Parts: sequence; structure tokens; C-alpha cells
Amino acid sequence: MNIAISSGKGGTGKTFIATNLARIFSERFSQVCYLDCDVEEPNGHLFLSPQEVEEEEVKLPAPSEVDEQKCINCGKCAEVCSYNAIAVLKNKVLIFKELCHACGACSIVCPANAIVEKERKIGVVKKGKNKNLNIYYALLGTAEGGMSPRLVKKVRAFAGEGINLLDSSPGTSCPVVETVKEGQEPVVVVNRAEYMDTALKEYCDEEQLDIIGEIPDERRVAEAYSRGELAVERFPEFKDMFGKLADKILILAGQKREVKKRKKTGKPSLGEITKSTTKYTDQYVEKPKELVVISGKGGTGKTSLTASFAALAKPIIISDCDVDAADLHLVLSPQVEEKGFFSGGVEAKIDQARCVGCGRCKEACKFAAVEERNQNGKKEYIINKLACEGCGVCKLVCEYNAVKTKPAVNGEWFVSDTRHGPMSHAKLGVAEENSGRLVTLVRENSYPLAKRINKKRALIDGAPGTGCPVISSITGADFALVVTEPTVSGMHDLERVFQLVKHFGVRSGVVVNKYDLNQELTEEIEELAKRYHSEFMGRVPYGKEVTEAQMQKLSVVEYTNTALTDSIKEIWKKIDKIYQ
Repeated sequence: MNIAISSGKGGTGKTFIATNLARIFSERFSQVCYLDCDVEEPNGHLFLSPQEVEEEEVKLPAPSEVDEQKCINCGKCAEVCSYNAIAVLKNKVLIFKELCHACGACSIVCPANAIVEKERKIGVVKKGKNKNLNIYYALLGTAEGGMSPRLVKKVRAFAGEGINLLDSSPGTSCPVVETVKEGQEPVVVVNRAEYMDTALKEYCDEEQLDIIGEIPDERRVAEAYSRGELAVERFPEFKDMFGKLADKILILAGQKREVKKRKKTGKPSLGEITKSTTKYTDQYVEKPKELVVISGKGGTGKTSLTASFAALAKPIIISDCDVDAADLHLVLSPQVEEKGFFSGGVEAKIDQARCVGCGRCKEACKFAAVEERNQNGKKEYIINKLACEGCGVCKLVCEYNAVKTKPAVNGEWFVSDTRHGPMSHAKLGVAEENSGRLVTLVRENSYPLAKRINKKRALIDGAPGTGCPVISSITGADFALVVTEPTVSGMHDLERVFQLVKHFGVRSGVVVNKYDLNQELTEEIEELAKRYHSEFMGRVPYGKEVTEAQMQKLSVVEYTNTALTDSIKEIWKKIDKIYQ
């Protein structure tokens, strides 16, 4: 039995729910596995404390370099790369491993056999045990953003015969798809269940989603979480609460629950796609000075701080590069002026009338997106759209022209106006790939907006984690502000983000949000920042006024004046000096 725990955005308490359920199930059953599929920022092990942990490296063949003696500089490798991972210069071809998805397209089209492939370590898988709970998790290598789904697949392979709890990464992109695929109709658990309006319940009613549990918002639980303690082991009433939740889940998981059809949005025509997938302007514009706000994990207050900085800095160019779970628009209420579709690859389909069943497409696909089936006694190959990453390799290897491709619509981009300045933002489609390229497009679309305000300063709300969207958010930025929280998971993820920022040579600073939940860990974070030569920019106290402000579609500095807002203003003064 597989039970996946997922969330649309980070910081909702997904891992809190998953780890507490894992402990409850492990006390009842002998075969229970906790599989942490959030390979960019795995945190479950910090609470479940696996013993005798074993580690295994995960490697795969990938382009490493170009043999300059063989290369004829034809540029075909760059033409077929869907991930912008290859650049052809006058006398040299460069491969950027941070962007490469190891699809193999470049090797296939190279007429000189000049692409050199080597085994590349993309991360490690770890396994341990605590009592009768088996714990599996993985750590994605630094700057290996495009490899998340491959590593998720390695973790999923450990699923056993009993109860498997799959702790997904947040969002709706490819790592999440790899985790929750083959799932049934979902149900909802509301964490920190203090309803300030009826919007959530109305949405669940409209979509016919059952709310099966509500976890109260209590500071003592947050403080225990910061120390790495499980609520079910610390508070008897929470053990009873999660026990009842586990009962409901077991009943529902044992039922056949077909996924209900949701409202479909009309797909654009090929002409519309071709016309509007270009960026906002093709004219060369000088890049403004960019401050990017990022976080190792979701829910640290990254977007809330970005909104406050925008209010304090206005007018300023604003970019929301958290394209998988964009939320900044909910506070800034942008008025859309320009928009277009984003295509980051191709959508492939096999023409069964032309297909001879040779299986070459299946052999060449590195993402296991080509599946074999028996149709009326005949072997056929089809493409699984959820697994496909749009690289086009299947078409390249087909000798019978049986694979047809067209530009995929992976999302939409927008250029808007807000009360704090012009804004570039986007929305990645559900279960879509190539979020890194969409992030790059959002940044590029913001550059010409400097003319409107006569200021060459840009504020970027980056994505959480360490994957493709974050890499595309920070590459070439002038300063990265990392927002963290004083918890064992926040500390763990912060160090991984510091390693990423260091890899790309970006100057950085750190802010501790909700610092008063655990002042001892706050001091440790300050010491960690020193070790990574990151500037400690300040502390923000715990306060519910941030949520209250968001409900009014305002940043907290626009909503009220408290000790919390004073701390944000002091942090902004330090950042503002960096902009000068």
C-alpha cells in the first residue's frame, strides 16, 4: 500500500504530517517504509533518526566534454538540446552540466562522434532503520537540478510489500509526478487549521475533495518541531489525533477511488504557440542589479519578505521566479499587460500506422517515457506524457518517421504592473518540465522594465530547494538572500543552499525568520553563515500578523507597525546599501 503525502507549496507541514504518520503506522504494523522523495531537501530522517545508515552513490552516463580534435563546430548538438545546456562558441563547444538532463540527444546527432560521455554522480541514496520503521532518502548532488526525477525513482524502488509512506517534494513538476504517479483520488489534510475565511472549504467542496483531518496551529508544536521532535511522541493528544487520521487513511487507501475528472482548460493552437512563445522583447537590454531571495526549504517566509522588500523599495522591478508555486501575485495583485505561452520542449506522439515496432525509441529514452503494450496481439509503443521530458530523442532515433512532435506548452509568462513597480512572472503547467528555462525567461522579461521606473534594480522571488529553478534564479545574480528558520530541517537545508550559492560564486546573506522559536539554533545558523562567508543580515520574530496581512493581499509592512515589521525594515536598510 503506497500513501503519498504532497503539497502545492512548501512549508505547509507536509513532512510534519508524513513523519508523524510514519511513527504511528510503525507502532501498529511490522512492515512500514518511509520514503523521502524530496531529494533536493530531504528532512524526514532528521525526525525519524535512522540507525546504521548505509549509503549508495547514484551514477549515470552523461555528456562530460567535447573532443576538440573531432569536433567540426557544426552546432547540431546545441540545436537539439532542449535545456540550453550546450553553447557553441567560435572555436569551442561548452557543456553546462548544471543544466544538462543527460537525455543523449547531443550524442545522437553529432556527426563527428565528438561528445564524450562519462559516469556522473548525481547524488546518494541512504537507508536505515529505527525499530521496525525502514527509512529511505536521497540527497541530490550540488547543482544537479535536472536529475531530481531519476533520484526519486531510486528512492521509490525501495517500496516494500507493507505500508509505504512517500514524502513528496512540494509543487506540481516532474519530481512530484514521479512520486505520486499511479495514485488514486486525493484527500486533504489541513495543517495549522485556523480558517480566516471560507475559501479553502469552498474550493474543496467545488472539487469534491474530502477533508479528512485538521491539525491545530500551536506554537508549542512548532517549538518541538524546531528541535526535531515528533508531535506524536511529545504530546498525547496529537498521538490520538494522528491515530484517528491513520485509521481514515487506511480505510480510504483500501478502497478503489478513481481520480475524478477536473475542468479542462482549452489548449492553444499550434499557430498561437508559435506566435507567443517568444519573450517579451528581443532587443538587447542591459541586465539590472539583481537581488534574489531564496530558501533551502519551503515555508520559511521567503515570499512574505520579498513582498515587504518590494513595498519598501518601490519603485522596483519585481520577478517571481518560483514558477512551480508562484504566490507573490496573491499579495501584489498584478494587472497583466502582456502574456504569452512558454514552450520548453516538444510533445511527442507515435504514429502507429508508421511504427514497425523496432523498439529503438524505447531503448534510447533515458526517462522511461516510451512504454510497450500489446494491442490486439501486436506490439505497440506509446509515449507516457507524464514521464516525457520533451527532449525529442525518440524522434531523432526513429528511422521510419513514426514519431511526430510539436511544440509543448509548458506554461505561461506574464508582464504586469503592480503598486510597487513592474513585474515579470509566470505559471508552470501542472506536471510540466523545464522550469529552469521558464525561470530564465522570467528574468529576461524583467530587464526592459527598468526603463519604466528609471532604476536598474530588480528584486527576485526565487524558488525553494536546490534544483533547476533555483539554479536558474541565482546564476548571474548580484546577491542571494537566503531565508531560513531555526529548526533542524531549516539548518540542514540552509547548508545545502550555501553549497549551491558557493558553487556559482554568488555573494550571499542570511535572514532567520521566526528566530524566537529556537534561539540556540539561531546562534548556530549565524556561525554557519560565517563558515560559508555569508553575511548575517538579521532576525525576524514569530508573528501571526504576516498571515493576517496576506489575507488582506498586503505585505506585512503595509499592513501594520510592530516589532516584526521594524526588524524587516532594518534588514532592508542593510540590503539597500548592497544595491548602491
